[in-house]
Amino acid sequence: MAVVRDVIVERVQTGIRIERRILKVLKATAELKDMSVGDLLEGIVLHAFEGKSAFTPETLRQIGEFRGIYGLTLRASDSHSLKEGNRRLPARKT
Repeated sequence: MAVVRDVIVERVQTGIRIERRILKVLKATAELKDMSVGDLLEGIVLHAFEGKSAFTPETLRQIGEFRGIYGLTLRASDSHSLKEGNRRLPARKT
């Protein structure tokens, strides 16, 4: 059995903008794994940096369900062509 060791890191607070449905799927996945969205993102990125998948086949299946629930139809091939649409501002009361 592998020994798990604690790795001390310095975390910084950041404000990032992310597509709404992607965030919903990330939140659902983090909840499924009982972790924060930040911890989930760190894991995904560290795996991606090594060319590895961060998820088991079962987790990918569950993510597929979340994608359906939240209407996330974007694919990896869309990542270089995403453009932000006009934001709808709340109607002003007159």
